[in-house]
Amino acid sequence: MMGFDGTAVTPHIKTLIEKHYLGCILLTAKNLKSAEETTNLCYELQKIAHDAGHSVPLAIGIDQENGGVNSLFDEIYVRQYPSSMGIAAAGSTDLAFEVAKATAQEISACGINWIFGPCLDVLTNARNQPLGVRTAGDDPQEVSAYGVAFMKGYKEAGLVTLGKHFPSYGNLEFLGSTLDVPIITESLEQLSLSALVPFRNAIRQGLDSMMVGGCAMSSAGLNAMHACLSEQVVDGLLRSDLQFKGVVVSECLEMDALSHNIGVGGGTVMAVNAGCDVVLLCRSFSVQQEALKGLKTGIENAMISKDRIYNSLRRVLAMKLKCTTWEKALNPTGINYLEKLQPIHTSLSTRAYNSSITVVRDKNRLLPLSNILDNEEELLLLTPLVKPLAASAATKAVSETVAASSPEPAAWERSSSVMSGERVFRELGRSLARQRSGRVLHTSYTANGVRPVHENLINRASAIIVLTADANRNLYQHGFTKHVSMICNMQYTTGGEKREKPLIVVAVSSPYDFAMDASIGTYICTYDFTETALNSLVKVLYGELSPAGTLPGTISKSQKLHHSKQHWLVETFNEERDSNALDNLVTAVMEGTPPNQRSELSSATSNSFILHHPEVEEAHFVVRNSSTQALYGFCSTYFFKQAGTGVIGALFVDPQRRKLSIGHSLHNRAIRTLLQREGIKRFQLGSRLPSIFLGIPTGHGAERKRLRSWFANLGWNAALSRPVCNMVARNLLNWTPPEGMAKSLSSAGFQFDLVYGWDYAGPVLDHIKTSNRQGLAEVYKLALSDPSSCGIIRAKRPDDGALVATVVLYNHHSRLSDFIPPLKDLNEAAGGISSPVVSPGVGEYSTLLQGLILLGMRQIKAQGCNACLLDYMDGDGNFDGFSAMGFDVMHNFEEVSCDAATWTMIPPS
Repeated sequence: MMGFDGTAVTPHIKTLIEKHYLGCILLTAKNLKSAEETTNLCYELQKIAHDAGHSVPLAIGIDQENGGVNSLFDEIYVRQYPSSMGIAAAGSTDLAFEVAKATAQEISACGINWIFGPCLDVLTNARNQPLGVRTAGDDPQEVSAYGVAFMKGYKEAGLVTLGKHFPSYGNLEFLGSTLDVPIITESLEQLSLSALVPFRNAIRQGLDSMMVGGCAMSSAGLNAMHACLSEQVVDGLLRSDLQFKGVVVSECLEMDALSHNIGVGGGTVMAVNAGCDVVLLCRSFSVQQEALKGLKTGIENAMISKDRIYNSLRRVLAMKLKCTTWEKALNPTGINYLEKLQPIHTSLSTRAYNSSITVVRDKNRLLPLSNILDNEEELLLLTPLVKPLAASAATKAVSETVAASSPEPAAWERSSSVMSGERVFRELGRSLARQRSGRVLHTSYTANGVRPVHENLINRASAIIVLTADANRNLYQHGFTKHVSMICNMQYTTGGEKREKPLIVVAVSSPYDFAMDASIGTYICTYDFTETALNSLVKVLYGELSPAGTLPGTISKSQKLHHSKQHWLVETFNEERDSNALDNLVTAVMEGTPPNQRSELSSATSNSFILHHPEVEEAHFVVRNSSTQALYGFCSTYFFKQAGTGVIGALFVDPQRRKLSIGHSLHNRAIRTLLQREGIKRFQLGSRLPSIFLGIPTGHGAERKRLRSWFANLGWNAALSRPVCNMVARNLLNWTPPEGMAKSLSSAGFQFDLVYGWDYAGPVLDHIKTSNRQGLAEVYKLALSDPSSCGIIRAKRPDDGALVATVVLYNHHSRLSDFIPPLKDLNEAAGGISSPVVSPGVGEYSTLLQGLILLGMRQIKAQGCNACLLDYMDGDGNFDGFSAMGFDVMHNFEEVSCDAATWTMIPPS
């Protein structure tokens, strides 16, 4: 596989295709100016191969990783998307698939058929690695999940894929000189547990090809001067151990360390014998000729067997069959197809960047900027002078810089048209200025540190934004930012009082710059400094966009402990807009339930929370991603006017988004809303109607402690809780009442009947007024208004006909059952018994209660049901009687209530 200089076909590359039957071409940024010119270039290359008698088209590959590494950019037709780490921060493998598919569609339209991705490296030593945001992070499983999603997206668009950089560039040690090879020192066991996980999973999912790196390996049992030249690594570890059957591509043999240590001719022979099917030579025609000569000599001298050549040829041809034909190669869809994709892909780009921006900390609530800046006050932007990055089509100059310390020295060359950091940051300053009437001051900083000009501007401005780009490797940025932070902490008012000046630090590349430095109180990560990323940053800074990203990998797990002060934008639930997203959230919560637990949300849908009851005021709230429409959290509230009770009926958060203060923000909004209800007397956690969460779930010890503690920190006194539960009796068709229970019931001397419909409402509703429990009246009214599916069992005193006890019966056709998902969760014909009310003055309470339920079970059995649900029972009673009737506890809860007038923790508005 070879590359060449220039944006047009050169005589050298034409010779290689025509005379030497070169079958694979690498195109880099120096070859590609626009989508249209790229399409023409690919067509010309394929036409040369076709006319020269090639039996199959060329495989034409490029790096198009997005973020900081793109070979092709076009202002109109090719979109910019976040880096791998930026996509991981967005938290959606579905988004990763969409972005990968869109990327592949764009370059495929131009004639590219082989994408050099996904990047499967695990940053096991994240702080000082040149890969930075090109990989998804430091968690092997997360890198694997996103890598496979990217791979599937590329494949969906018809490209073949290349995983890189085997066996991992995520923990390299650098010795300093460009002639020194970066070294992997991890043992094979360590690699297997971490770095190799994404490669192994991608292979199982159908990865087409693999790039083996040029790094050295030095550990017990595994020594190689260059991995891609080592039979132990390629044929042994990759092919035999990981069972990779696809095409193996070497690192570029032109890298300084490799060419100087071994020589390209010898290196080519070693690469082929190691098991590489494709040897990569990026640009120099003389070096490419040297490689061809070395290959020819190796075959003539029997150093390379013909079987080895034919096996590689078969693998390459099989790969080409997946991605190209002459019909496709000579008829690229080009600009016409890209025009159709452009609107959809522009929207996807914006959505992806909006979803990736991460506010790691905002201790003093500096965001949005309107919190801290008046219109006339000045804002200072301090930006570093950095190496260019693939940024936008506004770019004119192409970087010729080679990152000498990089294990992939052509990385900068392969990236697209670039824009100097100074220019893109200047555009950021203009964007910030357009959003406000006060001035935005902007200057850059360098390794010279804080100069008098910086100090003067800091003293003058009312708030400071400092940008960093890989401060862990560019240590001057770290020192400069800490110095500015110290100056901001030492500000005083004219009266002599200490007044900390607001400082916001934004990492525009690696998120590791200040992720663990809590002294930087407000810290934001964008994962690249393309114009699209910085446009999303501006929206976050001004409060137009609620930041949805989270730090990827293990750093996220440690950071989530520090998010208690984060305030999320809480919106009112919109039934039309949010119902499908709520169903997806319910599913995510259920799937996040441990295998040995049954979720309280099982069989619940978005409709389960919406009562539309005239005597209940309901207001529900969501934290949502306005770009993807996904819900991150949901809270339902109900105000039962008759009882004067304000209820939080449900509060749950996506398992992937927990410990980020989403639940805290939803709870605060719920309490603020309930406090405003006219006639509010008390608050309650848990609801009888709808009957999903009857209180705090308590079925599992550790989870019960965590939830009790969480709600206690929000102001709820769990010591005042009341245990409640729902119960189920199965195998009802074979059920018979316990011996003696029916006789005991008849001897109690009460008369029982079953009534239907609103004609019986008066006495029944008068009777239940003896209890002030939330939701009782509403359950009974629903049952009375639905006589075809609900009934009321009544118990009366024979002497005066007075009602002394009632209970509701309902079946799965009833309106009431819509709000009681546990009934549907039984997955068989079932009926329900709800809301028994026994008059306080009746002495035979237990007998009456058991009698009502016994008669209810008989009735439900008579209707052909095989299961019976008791949807709301006091959990501190004696269960022996119910157990004797065949009931088992389904879910346990603690219903917590408190006097609204004594609520002390009023959340901020």
